[in-house]
Amino acid sequence: MSDTSLSLLQLNQKVKETIHAEFADTYWVVAEISEIREVRNGHCYIELIEKNESTEQIVAKSRANIWAYTYRVIKPYFLSATGQSLESGMKVMLRVSIDFQEVYGFSLNVRDIDPTYTLGDMAQKKQAILNKLSEEGVIDMNKELQVSLVPQKIAVISSPTAAGYEDFCNQLNNNAARYKFYTKLFSAIMQGDKTEESVIAALDRIYEYEEVFDVVVIIRGGGSTSDLMCFDNYWIAYNIAQFPLPVFSGIGHERDETVVDYVAHTRLKTPTAVAEHLIELVAEFDNRLSFCKDAVIANTRDIIAESRAAFDMASGRFKPLVNNALLVQKNKMDKLIRSLGNSSDRFLESRKNRLRLATQNLKNFSERSIRYQQNDLERIPARLATRVNHLLSHQQSQLNLLEKTNDLLNPENILKKGYSITYLNGKAVKDTKAIKSGDVITTRLSDGEVNSTVN
Repeated sequence: MSDTSLSLLQLNQKVKETIHAEFADTYWVVAEISEIREVRNGHCYIELIEKNESTEQIVAKSRANIWAYTYRVIKPYFLSATGQSLESGMKVMLRVSIDFQEVYGFSLNVRDIDPTYTLGDMAQKKQAILNKLSEEGVIDMNKELQVSLVPQKIAVISSPTAAGYEDFCNQLNNNAARYKFYTKLFSAIMQGDKTEESVIAALDRIYEYEEVFDVVVIIRGGGSTSDLMCFDNYWIAYNIAQFPLPVFSGIGHERDETVVDYVAHTRLKTPTAVAEHLIELVAEFDNRLSFCKDAVIANTRDIIAESRAAFDMASGRFKPLVNNALLVQKNKMDKLIRSLGNSSDRFLESRKNRLRLATQNLKNFSERSIRYQQNDLERIPARLATRVNHLLSHQQSQLNLLEKTNDLLNPENILKKGYSITYLNGKAVKDTKAIKSGDVITTRLSDGEVNSTVN
């Protein structure tokens, strides 16, 4: 074993002495909080990091401690100055002393904090996002959309358990004018690291039903500034700015505007204020309808009054003309009736004469037709007797012919001519293939039968 070797404790003690001797003062250090943890005894443990601005790679890391007696002062001071608590992702400027313990190693002890640096960093980040959106030409796109004249179909992005969502629904559905609204909740996380992913996912779901809705509202109850930092988000703002429906924001704070408020079509203070604004838009359209209705009624009454006066004037002017015209037409009608009466008498007399002539002609024609038909009837018996005799003679000839044919086809007569008929088992044989050796056949002749055995 070398005489110059050191134990680990000895080495750490030398490092501690060197650090405490060389870094006896306190230093202001700028870093980002990576992790922060409060414990039951009041101490707060932090992990500080620094990232490369271009690559976002961590280039330095250190533990830091805020002991309870210091944390009791720093915590409310920072909250009062910035409106938010210390949390992960926040950039801070801390006054620290450097410590090294043999067991726990290197760490920083936080003595003080400068909240103005954090406020400036937050404002700088927000402005950088707004500048980027402006350079991309999208920052005012949603503001340029036309809101429906009667926005009654509302897509709501909110946490379902948020008090702000309940306030919004109560205000909207219990309006004094009893306007009807249709709301559909698209649930989203409205605080913390998952807000970006959740809100964008809700916007994507609404986009699938774009034609159903008139506007989109993003609402949540109030909260600390740190609770609302998630709405200073580039990607949420980018999606809202280019969304095809007007987006109303009611995130529930008045002191500062988030980036979402900047890009939204209409920014309102609270969820209740969003509901009131929607009611006002519908009421404005309703009032315009009422005004138009009253104007139409008034104009209609004026037109009717003017038309009535013009009618009365025309009636007074044309009454004598009408009476005179009626008298002239009456005289013409009387004359026409008298003329019609004379013409009717002549017409009827003419028709009577033609009817008498037609009756006489019909009588003469009928008599001639009857005499002609009677002569035909008298000639029918003689013609009928001649035809019957001719038919009977023809049928007798046919009968005689059939009788002769029958005699010629009689088998007895055929046998007398020298023909014979062969029978096997009482049936006439028509084919030699039907006879085999040993069969007894009968041959019939005109004067008897002959039995034979086939060899």
